[in-house]
Amino acid sequence: MTRAKRADTASAVPHVGDSHDLIRVHGARVNNLKDVSVELPKRRLTVFTGVSGSGKSSLVFGTIAAESQRLINETYSAFVQGFMPTLARPEVDVLEGLTTAISVDQQRMGSDPRSTVGTATDANAMLRILFSRLGKPHIGPPSAYSFNTASVRATGAITVERGNRTKAEKATFQRTGGMCVRCEGRGSVSDIDLTQLYDDSKSLAEGAFTIPGWKSDSQWTVQVYAQSGFVDPDKPIAKYTKKELRDFLYGEAVKVKVNGVNLTYEGLIPKIQKSFLSKDKEAMQPHIRAFVERAVTFTTCPECDGTRLSEGARSSKIKRISIADACAMEIRDLAEWVRGVNDASVAPLLDALQQTLDSFVEIGLGYLSLDRPAGTLSGGEAQRVKMIRHLGSSLTDVTYVFDEPTIGLHPHDIERMNNLLLRLRDKGNTVLVVEHKPETIVIADHVVDLGPGAGSGGGTICFEGTVEGLRASDTITGRHFDDRAAVKETVREATGAMEIRGATANNLRKVDVDIPLGVLVVVTGVAGSGKSSLVHGSIPAGEGAVSIDQSPIRGSRRSNPATYTGLLDPIRKAFAKENGVKPALFSANSEGACPTCNGAGVIYMDLAMMAGVATPCEDCEGKRFQAAVLEYKLGGRDISEVLAMSVAEAEEFFGAGEAHLPAAHRILDRLADVGLGYLSLGQPLTTLSGGERQRLKLATHMGDKGGVYVLDEPTTGLHLADVEQLLGLLDRLVDSGKSVIVVEHHQAVMAHADWIIDLGPGAGHDGGKVVFEGTPADLVAARSTLTGEHLAAYVGG
Repeated sequence: MTRAKRADTASAVPHVGDSHDLIRVHGARVNNLKDVSVELPKRRLTVFTGVSGSGKSSLVFGTIAAESQRLINETYSAFVQGFMPTLARPEVDVLEGLTTAISVDQQRMGSDPRSTVGTATDANAMLRILFSRLGKPHIGPPSAYSFNTASVRATGAITVERGNRTKAEKATFQRTGGMCVRCEGRGSVSDIDLTQLYDDSKSLAEGAFTIPGWKSDSQWTVQVYAQSGFVDPDKPIAKYTKKELRDFLYGEAVKVKVNGVNLTYEGLIPKIQKSFLSKDKEAMQPHIRAFVERAVTFTTCPECDGTRLSEGARSSKIKRISIADACAMEIRDLAEWVRGVNDASVAPLLDALQQTLDSFVEIGLGYLSLDRPAGTLSGGEAQRVKMIRHLGSSLTDVTYVFDEPTIGLHPHDIERMNNLLLRLRDKGNTVLVVEHKPETIVIADHVVDLGPGAGSGGGTICFEGTVEGLRASDTITGRHFDDRAAVKETVREATGAMEIRGATANNLRKVDVDIPLGVLVVVTGVAGSGKSSLVHGSIPAGEGAVSIDQSPIRGSRRSNPATYTGLLDPIRKAFAKENGVKPALFSANSEGACPTCNGAGVIYMDLAMMAGVATPCEDCEGKRFQAAVLEYKLGGRDISEVLAMSVAEAEEFFGAGEAHLPAAHRILDRLADVGLGYLSLGQPLTTLSGGERQRLKLATHMGDKGGVYVLDEPTTGLHLADVEQLLGLLDRLVDSGKSVIVVEHHQAVMAHADWIIDLGPGAGHDGGKVVFEGTPADLVAARSTLTGEHLAAYVGG
């Protein structure tokens, strides 16, 4: 038989290995999923749609990706597993046909000040090697160019054993690092404004301290200083001698007696640094956070000029460029510079670095620089940075899982993202995408629509099939798929203007712009054009703007919508007043907590390297409170029943009758206003989707005093049907006398605006200019910018 004939015979009979072409999920019950069963084709692009909170992430990330990761972890030895995160098996009956899953989510990158775009993508590591080989003058190994490595030198005696003899020898150890000694590789130095800590015209006895919570009679704070013996409590601080002021501000920790109690005295500066500056600012109470923002100023390090690097690292250059200069360049410019470096001795390194930098440009992030702090990236930018390492990968038959990859992308950039997703698929990978944008849904080979509602009203499969089938279906997604908002015929008149003059934050080029007040203003432009720099970095401090950005909500599994919004406070007080007991009894984190589970509602069993098990507490049956506390009622309900209510139920419960509670009703009204009526008051924040968390934050800030609201992409995580509700909410805010400024890419929000400010024309140094100011109708008619062209196509203009 010839070779050709053998090949023909082989291809005529399907190989049994080719039959595994589906991922099968049967009986998934993670979070709100209701026994979901679905079959997904491998080596295809599948998009998951549905309203926010319908269960998309629970199915894709919480079930498929989580089980794949767990199975991979189990291939390691028990010893290695002990160092890895322990993952429980998702609540699902059958999962078949899984491949290695790589999750590329929206989680912000770590906010460590030393974490940058370069360190997060290995580009910095390659640059350090390059400079250690070719840099002139040569200053040392790659660590000499690292701002995370400090220089160390040590000399001492070591004991050397040779045969039966031991001998003491003098040895010197030296490591050359690139860290700036002044700022310790952070690029900025902090300074404390002493005028925010005390009034130096007063003495301690007269109440000189202006620090929140520091009361004159507190022996733990004020009295430690007043009775320390280091300073005179009756002398104004301004009249302290040099020694008194040094002891007062910088004194080392010593024991002192205050009212017969042994306490630790230390200088005010180190005490403030430990008490306030070492804590996460986002987790602080609002008044404490405001104090820290007033008292602490961050300035560029004068020693390294913000580069984080030592003088030696900055002095070594290749073609007149130092590693600090290279990291400060826009990545597209750096890619061109690397192309011009030719040296056969480092050719493989240059190829790898070039590929990484070109991937940045290809994915639409060429406007970033490698020294950009990772914590300042938006959710969409962080997700695309994580994509970089996968673009050039030669792995196939991998399952890539993406969470709304078009977040933060201008309509102009979405096509580029679509091409990247298709490229991953065409290499033989399975691509699963959670998405709301029709522009990305249309490229799907297969669509799974979850719903019909959110929370307990969702968790089922409403549709499975092709995009055309979805369009024709009667699901919420199908009905709204081709929705288009019309440009307003009449727009509101501005009541004033907020002047911004000479704005130069980041890439802005001395921008002068008047932002109208009393109307809905949308600031738009391609990613990296300077929108956030203009809105968050340039609005005058005295304008009283309430900024609601994309930073994540911080909270443990004990945090829930009731605690986060402050709703629990009036409810606890009402329960206490009704029953004549303390409010602390009605907190699962305080006196009322079940002693068995400490108010968690579940008992956690740690099984070492295996996944821990959480079982409902048998004593409180998962209600989190002591039995005695549940005897107290308000309007016929106990505290656990109130926390189990949905926002809509609670709104009705506290709206009238004997449980009428205006303070709680106001907060519940705002939660319902932003479309969170289905959420349970006691649902852990850790189980909320990205869109739900953002709207929860919006509801919380709606009660803030302030005439100007600044929203950063509020459509993030919103279904097509929810966008209409958001527009209604924005209208109500403006009609109530507020000024609303929205940074947004969604064409429906642009079309609904009273005024549009478009930045561009490009990203990075190609942006930073105002390219259009006017009404949406004028922008559509002019079609003078990329935004204008896409908005005109959207509204059919």
